Amino acid sequence: MTTPATTPVFDEGIQKTIQETLKGAYKERGHFNIIIAGRSGVGKSTLINAVFEGNFADTGQGRPVTQTTKEITKDGIPLTIFDTKGLEMANYKETFGELEQLITARQKEPDVNRHVHAAWLCIHEDGRRVEPGETELHEMLANYMPVIGVITKARSDNGFKSIVEGLLPQARNVVRVRALPEELDDDQKLLPMGLKTLVEATIEVIPEAVQRAFIAAQRVSLQLKKDRANKIVYLASGAAAAAGVTPIPFADAAIIVPIQIGMLAKISSVFGLSVSDGLLKTLLAALIGTTGATIAGKTIVSSLLKFIPGVGTAVGAAIAGTTAAAITTTLGKIYITTLELICDKAGDVPPTSDDIAREFKKLLSNNKPEQK
Repeated sequence: MTTPATTPVFDEGIQKTIQETLKGAYKERGHFNIIIAGRSGVGKSTLINAVFEGNFADTGQGRPVTQTTKEITKDGIPLTIFDTKGLEMANYKETFGELEQLITARQKEPDVNRHVHAAWLCIHEDGRRVEPGETELHEMLANYMPVIGVITKARSDNGFKSIVEGLLPQARNVVRVRALPEELDDDQKLLPMGLKTLVEATIEVIPEAVQRAFIAAQRVSLQLKKDRANKIVYLASGAAAAAGVTPIPFADAAIIVPIQIGMLAKISSVFGLSVSDGLLKTLLAALIGTTGATIAGKTIVSSLLKFIPGVGTAVGAAIAGTTAAAITTTLGKIYITTLELICDKAGDVPPTSDDIAREFKKLLSNNKPEQK
């Protein structure tokens, strides 16, 4: 990793905007909490790692919250998993009582980010059996949250899904999944399946307030991240247009910069990145080019104007609402494309700020129109 010869310095106004933007981005993203229950050996850890960012089940920090329930979190991922065991135990009703007390306390809290928002009840397809503990657990959970039945290690249905649907009548959906590829004795290969369906089924039943957190935490559907990021661009573009309803003199044009910095932060959070002032400063440096001068809002606006044909680097004219919206949309679309490309390349390794900035700068250069 190389260090630029000159490091951009941001003025006090930009520094303050970045800090305020970070707080707003984290608040808007929220936090998603889910119960994942199932008997031992049902494949919960494999499912968790296949669906969520960061090898969550392996590297997340867990702490016991009841005798048989562990709370798992990981820094930078807006997700808490309550891993529930004990369905095989003779005293499972006592276990459910402890879990219900935990849920009741959580649901009474004023902060929606503390509530438990959904439950996945995992049932092994090979077992071909739904235990009494599983049916009773689904009934209890359904009193407080949407429940989805998850048939794990799916190989051959043979009507088992219909049986599960009948025994879990309060489940909002039942989804067959296979988290890992398998090779059978006859050399037949089974590819992963059902994960995207499970993610989409979950999105349909959870509160709007925590959907962004779930989309950020999941790794199965890049399209969900892109769709939500495009909504952020649309809203930011509208805000920039409103700011320029009365054409903005260039000297005052920095009023649209917080909108654009906020847009970059929110898009980053939706893609599951750990958003920091370092990331935002690196992105802004890529946008304006390396410079040793102190960077103010006008510097950023001047760089953005270069993306609009016919405007170029002229700074004497006023910026109309349509221009403000156009540069905001262009910036947002380029950044979404950057993260899409980075996510495709990165695999399980989180990209660094420098990785993102390098791709961002390349796409910015490719998108500048010829200046005449």
